[in-house]
Amino acid sequence: MVERYAREEMASKWTMEAKYQAWLDVEKAVVKAWNKLGLIPDEDAKKIIENAKFSVERIDEIEKVTRHDLIAFTTSIAESLGEESRWFHYGMTSSDTVDTAVALQIRDSLKLIIEDVKMVMESVKKRAFEHKMTLMVGRSHGIHGEPITFGLVLAVWYDELKRHLKNLEESLEVISVGQISGAMGNFAHAPLELEEIACEELGLKPAPVSNQVIQRDRYARVATALALLASSIEKFAVQVRHWQRTEVYEAEEFFAKGQKGSSAMPHKRNPILTENITGLARIIRAYSIPAMENVALWHERDISHSSTERFWLPDAFITTDFMLHRFNGVVAKLTVMPENMIKNLNLTGGLVFSQRVLLELPKAGVSREDAYKIVQRNAMRVWEDLQKGKPTVNENGDSLYLEYLLKDDELGKSLNEAQIRECFNYDYYTKNVDKIFKRVFGED
Repeated sequence: MVERYAREEMASKWTMEAKYQAWLDVEKAVVKAWNKLGLIPDEDAKKIIENAKFSVERIDEIEKVTRHDLIAFTTSIAESLGEESRWFHYGMTSSDTVDTAVALQIRDSLKLIIEDVKMVMESVKKRAFEHKMTLMVGRSHGIHGEPITFGLVLAVWYDELKRHLKNLEESLEVISVGQISGAMGNFAHAPLELEEIACEELGLKPAPVSNQVIQRDRYARVATALALLASSIEKFAVQVRHWQRTEVYEAEEFFAKGQKGSSAMPHKRNPILTENITGLARIIRAYSIPAMENVALWHERDISHSSTERFWLPDAFITTDFMLHRFNGVVAKLTVMPENMIKNLNLTGGLVFSQRVLLELPKAGVSREDAYKIVQRNAMRVWEDLQKGKPTVNENGDSLYLEYLLKDDELGKSLNEAQIRECFNYDYYTKNVDKIFKRVFGED
């Protein structure tokens, strides 16, 4: 229900009804501005504000003849008015109406996306604190590295989302501009004060300068902000998909009672939500390309941008909104398996502690080169044992790696048994987690 509601709320901002309503809001703001400047009489302005109406069906009907949607719109409006209709769209060009109205739609849609990101951040933060000290193995190149915590993984996500939030808020500032500057942006038929008054009425800033359109680098800024956000959400989703692999099985998407994973294999529990998110991210990124290509319009304007914006603007916002709500559900209900994380952490027979041993040897006077040789040769013996399926723990309960290190005479000359065993302490790797969390979340 949450996902469905989110899609409808965002989609409602991009219907034909919403589009023409935004146009009408701009036109009414200009009427009020002309009235304030003394051109349109009070009575005429009042009639337009109160009575101007449109019909999507009627606009479509008129456009079949005019082949111009803005003229079809103004004609439809005129049919709902009397003589005062002569003041409607006075001194304006089509893009004054359209681009200023689209700014309203993008602004309101971006505000929803910003709220979505805050929602996801709260869910990530909650799970991060829940698993602040949940040990797991860190991986590089897909290979076990050193112990980390699941909370640290989620802290990285949170910090990344925080950057996207800032980017979106800055993009909101960039896009929240309007123009009522006339056919070539020269204000020949309307004073600058008209634009200033109308934009203030709409909650926008006037573009400092325009030609016949709002410049499309502003739109591209929004598109790339959504694309970057989608890329990070995909990154997080891919991690979930990896954790859910049978061989890893450290976390998985919530699997509801009665849910089915495969028509052929009843045992399957597939990461369908995060796979879906991965696909959606590709679409959202793709929309950044036409948005950036729209920046290079001919001279003061052409309409090569128009056809693409009818697609990418509504679809990018609706898809991003859906994706964020879907991912929020994944995070909030993610099944985490700490026991399996520990099992995997121990999978390599203690090799995750190799750097700790390496760093202790220089303290004992051993050169780094010699220390590396000692640590690595014992590690390679463990890899060979793992290839043969040898148990990772010996009969004394020591890991394979610890066993070999304790038997290494050269190592024994520099570190005693207690010092070597101390290197195999998980607490060493979590000692700064609280400090990292304070950096990220700004609280204890």
